[in-house]
Amino acid sequence: MIRDFTYTGLPQRVVFGTGSLQHLGREIDGLGVKRALVLCTPGQRGMAEQVTSMLGAQAAGIFDGAVMHVPIETAREARRMARELGADCAVAIGGGSTIGLGKAIALDSGLPILAIPTTYAGSEMTSIYGLTDAGLKTTGKDSRVLPRTVIYDPELSRGLPVGLSVTSGINAIAHAAEGLYAQDGNPVMDLMAEQGIAALARAIPAIHRDPGDMTARTDALYGTWLCGTVLGSVGIALHHKLCHTLGGSFNLPHSEVHTVVLPHAIAFNAGVAPRAMEAIARALGTPSAPLGLYALAKDNGAAVALRDIGMREQDLDRAADIAVSNPYWNPRPIGPAERGQIRELLQRAWEGAPPV
Repeated sequence: MIRDFTYTGLPQRVVFGTGSLQHLGREIDGLGVKRALVLCTPGQRGMAEQVTSMLGAQAAGIFDGAVMHVPIETAREARRMARELGADCAVAIGGGSTIGLGKAIALDSGLPILAIPTTYAGSEMTSIYGLTDAGLKTTGKDSRVLPRTVIYDPELSRGLPVGLSVTSGINAIAHAAEGLYAQDGNPVMDLMAEQGIAALARAIPAIHRDPGDMTARTDALYGTWLCGTVLGSVGIALHHKLCHTLGGSFNLPHSEVHTVVLPHAIAFNAGVAPRAMEAIARALGTPSAPLGLYALAKDNGAAVALRDIGMREQDLDRAADIAVSNPYWNPRPIGPAERGQIRELLQRAWEGAPPV
């Protein structure tokens, strides 16, 4: 039986395919802009220079200071540079950190964003932004930050290290997994979520075996598009709240913290979201959604313990306090009354124990 639902499509243009970066000039012209500020992390300066060369006179300059969790200081610096250069567009090439910086600029100025993802974060498909100020990460939704155009070129992810490919892919899976029990979910997103998880579940082991497998890289980017679309269209819940807390307040690496937390957050909600669990397990090809996600990470060399990615055990109490103080909607309550259960979940995640 089809449940009642409301579906809103997001206004985006997606160009997907090997070699699609060659269409950059056409897509910039389609946006009607003249001076693009190219954004990247320090480590991806080379890619940004390639994009700048392709843009020629349409490039206003490069800002290569993107970092995890978009500190407000970095956002202000990039906004100031965009104003000084007279930029009328931001081209963000990289992962979630760079695209998030583009969103911070757009939130302030309304500049259109053209996103060129090189990881599997999925941020490019959403109007969700995040900023970290004084150790607290806040998120919101605003139509101004949704990238107008996204160029998905699997060739650009060829050099993504195997470890980051695995964790970035599981990060994308997290978006779809929570979308399957979202408060505002719908059948269209359910289909995209299951297909996205399945594509990434195929791709991750194949990339782990052979990082140069372009069929797997294409599968991974296709799954990213699907999972990111889910994230952009429906709400988030416990998993993302915990990851925003751990990442923003304790500066843990973004995709790695998603990878560690996801099996435990899914296990926490398993009893109240049986249809979602069935869909996730089906997509993974395993009998158990939480254990299947845990195995996907562990079997492909990813860390499965918070202690292995920089979290101190003495900080778990504070993390639990932050997480329940301003909780996101979740199918199972996660307010102050559930603080002990959240603290227990974090302890298991810190130890790297299988989810229960």
